[in-house]
Amino acid sequence: AMLDGLEKIPAGSEGLITLPYFAGERTPLNDPRARGMLFGMTLRHTRRHMYRSALEAVGYSLAQHFEILRQNDVDIHTIYAVGGGVKAPLWMQIVSDILGIEIHTTDVTIGASFGDAAMAAIGVGHFASFAELRKYIHPAKTYRPDPEQHEKYKPYVRMFTELYQRNCDLMHML
Repeated sequence: AMLDGLEKIPAGSEGLITLPYFAGERTPLNDPRARGMLFGMTLRHTRRHMYRSALEAVGYSLAQHFEILRQNDVDIHTIYAVGGGVKAPLWMQIVSDILGIEIHTTDVTIGASFGDAAMAAIGVGHFASFAELRKYIHPAKTYRPDPEQHEKYKPYVRMFTELYQRNCDLMHML
């Protein structure tokens, strides 16, 4: 029900950005004192804007992670997503658009436990490598980024990152 009508809200939630640090933040900030924030709210914003902004915030945070990976010469071209979020096609599309990367959902969507088991299988030699394991992971649906939406999201990723940087001291004062 919360996803109903979100497709009508444009990329960037009409200038509303959520910092989703309602319980602090682990990676990439490692700041248990970080606080959540709704930034840019006006009278025209509705609950739909707030919810879409929260979904976009997950994509913005992932973009921060991907930037760290790129800075360390790790280039990612494809993502396999699992867990409850894959049941929300709009959310998967939003994340794909923000990152500018294809996202595949899998036929097994259990989540972290499946990934843990897969890595353990490699660790104990059941699979020789991630490349071999990939033969057993079957994509169910693919979300391809819309280049136009990706460009629209770029300034929001920057603002998302700067919002924490510029407000960190105030968060800690609370």
